[in-house]
Amino acid sequence: MTEMAREAAAGFDNAGGTGGQPVLDRLVALLDLEKIEENIFRGVSPAHSPVRVFGGQVAGQALVAAGRTVPEERKVHSLHAYFIRGGDPSVPIVYEVDRIRDGRSFTTRRVVGIQHGKAIFSLSASFQKDEGGIEHSEAMPDVPDPESLPTLQERAEGYFMGHLDRPRPIDLRYVNDPPWVTRKSGDRPARNQVWMRADGKLPDQQLLHVCVLTYASDMTLLDSVLARHGVYWDLDKVLGASLDHALWFHRPFRADEWFLYDSASPTASGARGLATGRFFAADGTHIATVVQEGLLRVV
Repeated sequence: MTEMAREAAAGFDNAGGTGGQPVLDRLVALLDLEKIEENIFRGVSPAHSPVRVFGGQVAGQALVAAGRTVPEERKVHSLHAYFIRGGDPSVPIVYEVDRIRDGRSFTTRRVVGIQHGKAIFSLSASFQKDEGGIEHSEAMPDVPDPESLPTLQERAEGYFMGHLDRPRPIDLRYVNDPPWVTRKSGDRPARNQVWMRADGKLPDQQLLHVCVLTYASDMTLLDSVLARHGVYWDLDKVLGASLDHALWFHRPFRADEWFLYDSASPTASGARGLATGRFFAADGTHIATVVQEGLLRVV
């Protein structure tokens, strides 16, 4: 497995700004952690990470580590995470799992990601056996079909943004004008809406689909903060990083089918911005909710 993950990391480096099944397969390999001892796992990163490991990758790998210690019939319903230090993409991350509780209905795990002897990431995740109960949800926003929208590459044509010139296992289609466009037009949109899906076919493993959505949930979310102020990564002097991240999973879904990521920023202060997001399957089912606070310094 370790060799597969290393090959996947190299594959990311050689893929440029491409997507498709080969790049998605490399993401799947990166999420397939090596078990090095009971409750201890190891993951690697694509060396193309510019300064630090992508936060969605660390969260996804940590959730894989937690899930490997939980019976398959118990499904993750929430996670709460802190990004403590920037990850070094040149060395593996060791994930230590603490089996906090195994109850009759719920299972709780705590995971710490470690590099160079120091914690870089911590995650708490809760898993639940299937149960019936009351049901309700808000309606999905009225948006165009994803196949009718331009690709990310088409939207970004003519703009120089280095972070978009990397391998992309997730297909993104902006519903509204992306923030690098509204920055120029002077608009200040209150919401950021993006269709997403894994750019290929995923195996039929529910935990993997949840981990891929977790990976994707760290993409575009802080755009909803920046768009309110007409600035954007690479085009302005913006320094940013995810600080904490919380996800609640409401209903089953497939991450290789289209889902809408509808996000907004209720507040920003103290060089921090708060963003909230909702995920909807293409049929309108509310599948997940996310909240993140990010460090955002505009210099």
